[in-house]
Amino acid sequence: MKIALAKLEEWMRLYYHNVDHDIGSSGVRDLTIKELREICGFDLDELDPMIFHDSESFGGTVLRTALADRWLAGDVDRMMVTHGSSEAIYIVMHTVLDPGDEIVVVDPAYQQLYDIAGALGCTISRWPLRQADGGFAVDLAELRKLAERRPRMIVVNFPHNPTGRSITPEQQRELVEIAAEAGAWLVWDHAFGELTYAADPLPLPIWYDRLIAFGTFSKSYGLAGIRVGWCVAPNELLARMAVLRDYIALYVSPVLEFFAEKAVRNADRIVAMQREHAAGNLLYLTEWADRMGDQVRLDPPDGGVTAFVRLPRCADVTDLCRRLAQEHRVLLVPGECFGDDFTRYARLGFGGTRAELAAGLAALQTVLSDG
Repeated sequence: MKIALAKLEEWMRLYYHNVDHDIGSSGVRDLTIKELREICGFDLDELDPMIFHDSESFGGTVLRTALADRWLAGDVDRMMVTHGSSEAIYIVMHTVLDPGDEIVVVDPAYQQLYDIAGALGCTISRWPLRQADGGFAVDLAELRKLAERRPRMIVVNFPHNPTGRSITPEQQRELVEIAAEAGAWLVWDHAFGELTYAADPLPLPIWYDRLIAFGTFSKSYGLAGIRVGWCVAPNELLARMAVLRDYIALYVSPVLEFFAEKAVRNADRIVAMQREHAAGNLLYLTEWADRMGDQVRLDPPDGGVTAFVRLPRCADVTDLCRRLAQEHRVLLVPGECFGDDFTRYARLGFGGTRAELAAGLAALQTVLSDG
């Protein structure tokens, strides 16, 4: 199997650890262990009795139960703990799809959500977010047309990466209906689902019996370093996924599961804190973009901590992002990492510290002014 180069991950590999200011990533400010302890009310000596023993294929019982309590009303049989959501995406695609299957994927999208399927020999049909004066928006009529071909899978994520656009509960129900009418698996990437601004977070559509949902502790929690995620799917599908996982990662470290369980049991407090911080940064970003006039077009996101900004007067956004990293030590992600149709865009992350955001935007303003 030949798989396409993961452009976003390559960009991060080149620059993420070689900059001083990050305004390109898609997660909130990372917590320290001390901060996590204070929020959750535990001491590190709770780790002392832990034996360095294997965890379980579907996740340790304590963490798996905590996740099921939060997302599935306690239905542990539908929950698997994974190495971030990236492992879950990889295993799902290899377990569910066969060469020749068609998948419909929202566009733009995180590359792993479609190019793994492409490498397997699947047909990829794009469901583009409509670009209009008001920014990006969903077109459910277009999705309904695409679903008439009865694709094997429909892949979405809301709030959306990289635009931050979301949908209403009514649109969510219609989307699920479209998947049901097509008999398709609905892959619901919930990475940014808990972090919204103008409306309440959407529920996981767990009422749909062909739902596969992914989640992670990286985006809304500020715990990217523990590399823990989760996958919701029917029990029989999780059992098939475990067979493939036996060849890859086997299980998640019980040490990492310890911290993840503390976080999920205190998720409301963590997410509320991160949402307040991100909302303040979003206001700061919006005011900056307004001052930039026609150099920057910003459509404020509904959720998450990324905006897909258009740079109308920049002839080469990728070169601009490279200059920012190499000359100013600032990370910004070029839109081409999300597809060839987005070369005039950049993903701008505002989830870090205010100082980091201010320094990054100042450098971006300098580069834009230099031409």
